[in-house]
Amino acid sequence: MNNRKKYSEIIFIVIMGLGMSFVMTLAITYINTGMDSGFINRWLKALMVGLPIAIIAAIIVSPIAKKLTKKITS
Repeated sequence: MNNRKKYSEIIFIVIMGLGMSFVMTLAITYINTGMDSGFINRWLKALMVGLPIAIIAAIIVSPIAKKLTKKITS
């Protein structure tokens, strides 16, 4: 595997983890606490916890998802 492809996969995982944690923590914080003056602070706190978890999950799940997708579509 060349370096360009390796870095491309890492960048994809980080962007995917960021996007997923952004949307999920925003929705869950809103559902659990509603919108008020402290919403942004609660959401940012949840994002800071959720982001590393989402990136680790993407690192673990990504190769499995690729293999499963290839198996299903071949």
